[in-house]
Amino acid sequence: MRHGSIPGAHGRVRPLSLLPDSVLREPCREATAFGPELADLVEDLFATMYAAQGVGLAANQIGVPLRVFVYDCPDDEDVRHLGHVVNPRLVEADGVVIRGPESCLSLPGLEAGTERYDHAVVEGFTVTGEPVTVHGTGFFARCLQHECDHLDGTVYADRLSGRRHRRLMRQISRSSWHRAGGPA
Repeated sequence: MRHGSIPGAHGRVRPLSLLPDSVLREPCREATAFGPELADLVEDLFATMYAAQGVGLAANQIGVPLRVFVYDCPDDEDVRHLGHVVNPRLVEADGVVIRGPESCLSLPGLEAGTERYDHAVVEGFTVTGEPVTVHGTGFFARCLQHECDHLDGTVYADRLSGRRHRRLMRQISRSSWHRAGGPA
């Protein structure tokens, strides 16, 4: 990100990868070059996330299989958290497990009650290679866990079981965007 600019202001909105796109199912590789291309990717992630009215977006959701995500997400106290993490590692996910509504820009229009911890810590780097640690509680902890899952090739539907999983899979199979993409 350029110093003092609004995140995404210099980025371009890219098409979202939708389930069943295989880029969403494969673990992403680590970013090794901390330069202008990575900075442009982060800008594009912000621009795309804002255009889609999301609170987080992983690089593979725009077809780039790198371990990078951005977020602009409130916690349960309505405190805004804004940033990005390159090569994130979820180092803590603990506290109370809460089943709450979860959705995803790669599964548009759908939502399901998904269990997540109410506290999460992610370590990684900024776009300039500086170490960063991000602490999240409540809804923001859910966001951090969700984006880390993406980079490991997992979507929130994979965390469901039983009736909730069957219901969401039916909704996915009936969606116009999934039918256009072929079988999962």
